[in-house]
Parts: sequence; C-alpha cells; structure tokens
Amino acid sequence: MSGKKSDEGEQPCFRLEPLKNTHLPGKASPKVDSRSLYRDAPRVTANGVHDIEDRILRITGYYGYYPGYSSHRREDGSESHAETPASEASGEGTSYQTCANAVLKVLGGLLLVLCVSSSWVGTTQVVQRTFQSFSCPFFISWFSTNWNILFFPLYYCGHVATTGEKQTPIQKFRECSRLFGEEGMTLKLFLKRTAPFSILWTLTNYLYLLALRKLTATDVSALYCCHKAFVFLLSWIVLKDRFMGVRIVAAIMAITGIVMMAYADGFHGDSIIGVALAVGSASTSALYKVLFKMFLGSANLGEAAHFFSTMGFFNLIFISCVPLILYFTRVEHWGSLSSLPWGYLCGVAGLWLVFNILVNLGVVLTYPILISIGTLLSVPGNAAIDVLKHEVIFSVVRLAATCIICVGFLLMLLPEEWDTVTLRFLATLADKKSEEHGEELTESSIHTRSRSRANGTVSIPMA
Repeated sequence: MSGKKSDEGEQPCFRLEPLKNTHLPGKASPKVDSRSLYRDAPRVTANGVHDIEDRILRITGYYGYYPGYSSHRREDGSESHAETPASEASGEGTSYQTCANAVLKVLGGLLLVLCVSSSWVGTTQVVQRTFQSFSCPFFISWFSTNWNILFFPLYYCGHVATTGEKQTPIQKFRECSRLFGEEGMTLKLFLKRTAPFSILWTLTNYLYLLALRKLTATDVSALYCCHKAFVFLLSWIVLKDRFMGVRIVAAIMAITGIVMMAYADGFHGDSIIGVALAVGSASTSALYKVLFKMFLGSANLGEAAHFFSTMGFFNLIFISCVPLILYFTRVEHWGSLSSLPWGYLCGVAGLWLVFNILVNLGVVLTYPILISIGTLLSVPGNAAIDVLKHEVIFSVVRLAATCIICVGFLLMLLPEEWDTVTLRFLATLADKKSEEHGEELTESSIHTRSRSRANGTVSIPMA
C-alpha cells in the first residue's frame, strides 16, 4: 500500500495496491494477518471517510466483520467495561434505597398505629371520666367539633416548615378548596357540601357519646368497628363496588356480634339501648364515608385539612343554637361557665383532634391498612383499662361477640385481589415442592446405580 499527496490540496489520499490473491466462490480464502494491517494502515481519513482498517477488512472478507466494528471496538469495549460496574452499582443502590424506604414506611406506620390507637383510647376514657361530673354529651360533641377549625392552620404550619413554600395562608386555602370544584369555595357550595357532612359528623359523635353512658368503653369501641361492614354494604349497593364473598362473610360476622352483644344482658335495660346507639353511630359514620367518596372523591392532606376546618366553621356558626336549645329546655343543663370541667373538655377535644389528624396524615405517609388496624387496637386497649382500672368483668358472651366483630373487621381489610394472590402463592409453593421431590428422586436413583455398580450388578430396563 502506498500513499502520496495530491497537487490540488493538502488532503492526504491513499491508493490500494491490487491484491495478489482473490477469493473465489467455493474456495477457502487465504489467511490474512489482520494485525499487520492494523499496524500499517492509517487510522482515519480527514474528509470523514470510514477507517481504512475497515475497508481492508471488508475487502479481505474478515470473518465476523461489521462496518465500524474495528475502529470503535476498543473504545466500545472500554466504555462497556466502564459502564457495567456503574450500572450494577446504581441498580444495587436503587434496590437498597427501595428496601430502606419500605422499611422506614412500615416502621413509621407502626408508630402511627400506636399513636392512633392511643389517641382513640384516650378520647374514650376521658369522655367517660368527664361524664362523672358533666353529663352533657351534645355539648361535649359540639365543643370538640369546634376544634376542627385548627386543622388547616396546623397543616399550613407543617407544610411551610417542611417545604419552605412562600404561599400565604389564603392562597393555600384557595388552592385546597378545589376539592369542592374548579370554582373553589362559594357560599352555595359551602352550604350544599358542608351541611350534610356536618350533620352526619355531629350525629356520629353524639350517638357515640350517648352509647358511652350506657355501655363500657370496650363494648362501644367494638361495636363502632362494625362501621367497616356498613361501608362495604353501602358501597356495594350505592357505588356498585366489586362484590367480595369474604366481605359478605365479614358483614354477617359483624351483625352476629351485634346480636350477641345485645343478648349478653337479655335484651333489656341499658344494654339494648347502648347497643342501638353504638350501631347508630357506626351507621352514620359509614354513610358519611360513602357520601364523601360519592360527591368529593379522594382528597389529599391539604384538602382534608381544608374540609375539616370548614366543618368546624359550619359547626360554630349553624349548630351552636342546638346546645342553647338543650340548655334552656333543661335537657342538658351545665350551670355557669366557670363550673364547667374545662380540663376534661379540652382533653377530649384535643385528643379527638389529634386522632383525626393522625388518621388523615397516616393515609398519606404510610399504608392505610395500618391506620385501620390502629382503630381496631383500641378495643384491646380499652379492655385492658376497663379490667385493670375500672375492674369490669366481661361475660363469655361479650368476649365472644367482641372477638367475632374484630375478626370480621380484619376480614374487611383484605385487598380485592387477595384470592388471586393466595392461589398464585399456593401454586408457587406446590411447584417448589414438586421440584424438590424430583431432585430427591434423581439423587436417590443416582445413589442406587452407584451402589449397584459397586456390587457388580447391572439393572436391565424392562421393555
């Protein structure tokens, strides 16, 4: 191969000498020392033509040649060797970060479970303690609901502290008011959307407090757990949610527990009234949740805080007349304002507000099923306090009814695809067992043949 410079320009050009040997069809091509060609050939032409080395390999018919392979082989190889460990390290880092996030989410969820159950147990126990000196359940419910006004200011303070956003409270309030529609909050929407939910909220709390005057905290908290079954039945009928046989079984178990709880004292006296009040509280709570899902859909934490504060304002403006009516009719007479047990009232309202905040915060930060379990754990928590502090003795029927309701509540927490996932898991286990059994048979046959060869015997297969 020889090269010379052209007269018209400074661009180098190269001329290939005729090959002495040519490749004929059907004949083996002569061997060419490609390494000597690598050494003698210039690397790249200046006018952007392919590498001369590539042209030589194409002419000689080098086995496995692809255009651009030889000129970029070393660079590609170095890049692939350099990127492979990095990609593996990034994959390992991503998987490690995912596992760490899942572990932190579960640990945070368990902490929230304890806080949710503790706040609900504390609310129930402080209410019963308040009834010893101040038996006005509607006033307690009204006073506690007014504290919901603090929900949005607390949310805004936490939001600013964690994100550093420069929005004013009014701007953030208007942004979160999109829960009611694209136009935001108007007087018509305020009355149309807030009024029914505020009434259901007040009825739920009032009936729950009335039930606490008739039954123990354990019985009321267990009966209130039936609201999960009522939510499923209403969602199935009204919202046309998916039918699930296991949830029908859970609903039947909840109804069975209610009947057994009423039967515990013989269907008479305060027991049957208390059971009816607790079931009424669970029913209004279920109706509240179903209507919220129907008209408002799902809400983030800011929208939930906005909604709770709006209900607090509605309660303060429109429902304040009800405690006054009950006061003047002597249904709930509390005397002078100075004689009220403000410590207990503020304790109940504060714990109730903390419970609502934790429930809505937990749905955002962790798994919603853990928050539901936190509500269920209030039953054994109240039972422990009733037995140790109040020396309550539970009958066998009450214990059985409580256990049945709790089991039904747990069945309600099963996901919709639980049956498919369970069958897939059982099929995987069966496949693994069959593979292990086949490996054991193979190993045993190998050991049998080796022993037969050692003994000088040969097994002859039968036709």
